[in-house]
Amino acid sequence: MAEAEIVEGCRLPVLRKNQDNEVEWPLAEILSVKDLSAKKLYYVHYIDFNKRLDEWVTYDRLDLKKIQFPKKEAKTPTKNGLSGSRPSSPEREVDGFSSTVCKQEVPLTALTASRDLETLPAAALAISRITQTSGNSRKIPELILPPVAAPAGGGKSLPVPKRKVEVVSPATPVPPAPETTQASVFPQNGAARRPAAPAVPPGRKRKSNCLSADEDSQDSSDGIPTAPRMTGSLVSDRSHDDIITRMKNIECIELGRHRLKPWYFSPYPQELTVLPVLYLCEFCLKYVKSLKCLQRHLTKCNLRHPPGNEIYRKGTISFFEIDGRKNKNYSQNLCLLAKCFLDHKTLYYDTDPFLFYIMTEYDSKGFHIVGYFSKEKESTEDYNVACILTLPPYQRRGYGKLLIEFSYELSKVEGKTGTPEKPLSDLGLLSYRSYWSQTILEILMDLKTETGERPQITINEISEITSIKKEDVISTLQYLNLINYYKGQYILTLSEDIVEGHERAMLKRILRIDSKCLHFTPKDWSKRGKW
Repeated sequence: MAEAEIVEGCRLPVLRKNQDNEVEWPLAEILSVKDLSAKKLYYVHYIDFNKRLDEWVTYDRLDLKKIQFPKKEAKTPTKNGLSGSRPSSPEREVDGFSSTVCKQEVPLTALTASRDLETLPAAALAISRITQTSGNSRKIPELILPPVAAPAGGGKSLPVPKRKVEVVSPATPVPPAPETTQASVFPQNGAARRPAAPAVPPGRKRKSNCLSADEDSQDSSDGIPTAPRMTGSLVSDRSHDDIITRMKNIECIELGRHRLKPWYFSPYPQELTVLPVLYLCEFCLKYVKSLKCLQRHLTKCNLRHPPGNEIYRKGTISFFEIDGRKNKNYSQNLCLLAKCFLDHKTLYYDTDPFLFYIMTEYDSKGFHIVGYFSKEKESTEDYNVACILTLPPYQRRGYGKLLIEFSYELSKVEGKTGTPEKPLSDLGLLSYRSYWSQTILEILMDLKTETGERPQITINEISEITSIKKEDVISTLQYLNLINYYKGQYILTLSEDIVEGHERAMLKRILRIDSKCLHFTPKDWSKRGKW
């Protein structure tokens, strides 16, 4: 088959190497074709793989024997009686080709809490450990819960299930990935190319319609987004995806002593996307087109740390609080950088409703950005994180959990429980679930009673101690398979495997937040004068 016959929208197996350096041929879709030095290159998206694996490939990596051509657009009437077109989809595969099984991504929504547990916020949970000895289970101590009390007001008593609490199975495993905690961030696919929208300077946040915490954002049925909210969700509007925003547009970013290879599209100025390297000032995050421009900028840039207030310092780790209204340029530049590595949220036009918490590492040259998270000044859904990211050079070193722990430390000072904005990215879900598991197990294993009786604790008490929202506590207990229903009571059973695994994990977790080093006074953002 001639190269000229391969067009955008075709699907076919493409040669790639996995993490174990083994050759595989996953099914991929061709998103774009370009000529470079008299040679064609094809930008491919691997079906059912994360978009960060998308890449430009050469002709020799394509399996043309099993190509699927896109169908021609079929005209179909719209609701107004006017002709329209149906989105194209691939034809049946050629030569009876059937695609290789691709790995599923982790579901992005948190596990749904059991309705029975939701109705029992104060139900005491007895704790016990089970030791496996020669195939027999030995309980240390017994696990029992008080019977369910009838609700106040003389109503009917709550239904008592006759079987164990249904445990939600863990998420589909994904290939080992960096520990990033990306609850995800900013412009989103298609948002930059709406024909009716006014021109917006690059990096500004654009409002999008928002649904409930566990749903993807969608437009209204007539295709017109609902009115923007000043404190809306950062969930992306996927209905405006187009080929441009599905493709990475930055080849490489130089940030301080690191060179970063972006994972996703970010709406930097178009004239900068054709450059082999985009240079950023690591202190103010301003972007320039060449090393010479960066050197000239550094002679005039007086910043050696993020603008804003330093609210935490221990050793070389510091956190700075940035107000999106007072430091707009920095906030917008940060969003543009973060969008290179986050794909599930949208850029807003205005950064005013957000606070940004920047984690830095200090050396003799200044405070170098490691990661950050953002949060709404006012959140009606109890979100304590809108977007969260550890930059790739610092991943798999414990900084992700440190960011998460710091977000909950702020919630403790505010006297609130919090939860990250959904949906979480695949890496974000892994990191949050790991943090929730370790934090809750730490509480349960430290429970002791002076009389030697079975220790008891309520879901609400765990939530108050940790500032983790009750629904996240329940979903984590279900994920760990700890909740059982026994003789009319809910019980938590800690097996030796879980205990030993937790102890090993905690030995590796060296970086922790010290609440004594936090100097933070929460503000009442409901008073608009404080904005």
